[in-house]
Amino acid sequence: MPAPYLPPGWLRNRWLQTGLASLRLRACHTDHVLSLSRRRVLDTSGGVRLLGFDLPHPAPKGRVVLIHGWEGSSDSTYVRTTATRLHLAGYNVFRLNLRDHGPSHHLNEGVFLAVYLDEVVEAVTRLAAEVPHLPVALCGFSLGGNFALRIAGRWGPEPPVNLRQVVAVSPAIDPIHSTESIDRHPALLWYFRRKWRRSLQRKQALFPKRYDFSDIPPEMNLMEMTERLIPRVSTYRDARSYLAAYAVTPAVFQRVRVPTAVITAVDDPVIPVTDLMALPQSPHVERIVHAHGGHNGFLETGLGTWYERWLVQRLGMLEAISDK
Repeated sequence: MPAPYLPPGWLRNRWLQTGLASLRLRACHTDHVLSLSRRRVLDTSGGVRLLGFDLPHPAPKGRVVLIHGWEGSSDSTYVRTTATRLHLAGYNVFRLNLRDHGPSHHLNEGVFLAVYLDEVVEAVTRLAAEVPHLPVALCGFSLGGNFALRIAGRWGPEPPVNLRQVVAVSPAIDPIHSTESIDRHPALLWYFRRKWRRSLQRKQALFPKRYDFSDIPPEMNLMEMTERLIPRVSTYRDARSYLAAYAVTPAVFQRVRVPTAVITAVDDPVIPVTDLMALPQSPHVERIVHAHGGHNGFLETGLGTWYERWLVQRLGMLEAISDK
């Protein structure tokens, strides 16, 4: 496996790592590969429709399902570069959008809430069942990493028979702490608030008879916005009860039975590393904690990422073990 992540001095700034993670320029080489993707809409039993992009491979070694972070999408830079790296290594890659992410707001009248786990569990389970002859891995980033860990916990001792690996990169463990971290940093707050407001405006334009978000002033921080929105779109009484409802708790961690790896950084400005370290040890969960890497960063010289190299090598090891 790759040596522990140790970037050159100029790449050790956590803000630089975090910013470069989403820099569109890093994904300029992915267009040719990802143009082969097929748009798919997955219908779930609850009536929810999730949009995804399937990148087939003529001789696949396996399938990898990727889940983006909050207000990201299947088109986020880190998703595009990871998908391209995996495809070039021989894998079928499915880039799944959570509800109301990417160009999918029109597919469901109900708004996205991170507590809506069942629809994502069903989608990932179906994607694994489509390729029973292939090993499958699930990889999520930030909020997508939170989903990946909760999905693994939901499966418990009965994951899909061909699921071999779950990976969570910079996962949100305690959403209350993550929201507070974003609100403390003006640049992060500006970035996420702008994207969330655009998403809400898009939802209102599509369903004007159901939604009116005009009473949410632009100066509100994320916790205040959540406090204003949650009582009107959910059964939760306030922001903190909602955020706590999708935390990766010790109980979730202890239900995980599939091989799982969590990759995070001590200097992550969004996700406190103490949240991960407070969780109980599990023989099924490997914690890979680096000193540097920022949030979803781990960039190396040339602006590829450590976790992409790690993921390709880990899947290759699993393939070799399966062959034996």
